[in-house]
Amino acid sequence: MRIPVTTLNDGYDLPLLGLGTYKLQGGDVERVVRTAIELGYRHIDTASLYDNEVEVGMAINNAIAAGDVTREELFVTTKLWNDDQERVAEAYHESLTALDLEFVDCYLVHWPWPQHGTYIKAFEEIAQLQGMGRLQSVGVANFYPEVLDDIIDATGIAPVLNQVELHAGFTQPELRAYHEQHDIVTEAWMPIARGKNFDDPAIRAVADAHEATPAQVSLAYLMHLGCSVIPKTQNPQRLAENIGAVNIKLTDEDIALLDGVHGERLSGDPLTFPG
Repeated sequence: MRIPVTTLNDGYDLPLLGLGTYKLQGGDVERVVRTAIELGYRHIDTASLYDNEVEVGMAINNAIAAGDVTREELFVTTKLWNDDQERVAEAYHESLTALDLEFVDCYLVHWPWPQHGTYIKAFEEIAQLQGMGRLQSVGVANFYPEVLDDIIDATGIAPVLNQVELHAGFTQPELRAYHEQHDIVTEAWMPIARGKNFDDPAIRAVADAHEATPAQVSLAYLMHLGCSVIPKTQNPQRLAENIGAVNIKLTDEDIALLDGVHGERLSGDPLTFPG
């Protein structure tokens, strides 16, 4: 199954649907990542915080060795945790070593943590790694316009993407408009809202109309809005279900219905987290 791609502001292509690996641990990691690759996933997202970079890297390298995929076909993302914002080069090297990869496709500042005041320098040092040829693309996660302005003004570089909480009912239109203005891809973590909105009448109606599942409709909706999505699951049936979202073609009427879903932020607010 071919997943659509979008071109980042540095010229590289990003598959719009990927696999999130938050909370995947132990033997589940290789099973899920290998199954995902077999199904056609080419975008794998992890982070140092997740404590699974070793297992994610092992799964990727085993898939490459088995001939299931080439390294060039994959887009691998990991992230700089808050406590490492003052030791960027060392933290990146540790992630590369854990993943057992020669490079990472995208390295993100995981949270701005404005109270600590180190996010500008951290982003700048990640950009320096890119300039040295050790990294493909530079991004951020959980940033908002004020802190995005700060890093762009300080470095002259717009991140290729900003990975944020986003789902039907909480689509952050003002932030997406900012991203569009600055050629930053919006990437949605928690894109299916942990299933909390699957009983919403609009999501149900669109799912029934397309003989699809609420998860598929939710993912198709965000991709229609131009977002990259990285749903996570341990269930092989759900892996296949989620990737099936790329085949759903929503109508203008569907989009209007889904635009009317009501929701709210379900996790930490970057204005206050981690404090």
